[in-house]
Amino acid sequence: MKTIYDIQQFLKKYGTIIYIGNREADLELMAAELKELYDSQLIDVKDFQSSILILRTEIQNLKEKK
Repeated sequence: MKTIYDIQQFLKKYGTIIYIGNREADLELMAAELKELYDSQLIDVKDFQSSILILRTEIQNLKEKK
């Protein structure tokens, strides 16, 4: 996975669509959902780590813009 869109499509495979309207909140919910999937052993560590890294980077970029 390389983009937020890739993560959204990945989560969609598990029946999760996240859209609140607040970009930062959307990203944090995606991270929480990925953590739940990982803790439930539904996704592997590689997918989890790459997704979380992308999300954290994007969240940090949003916070810096404020």
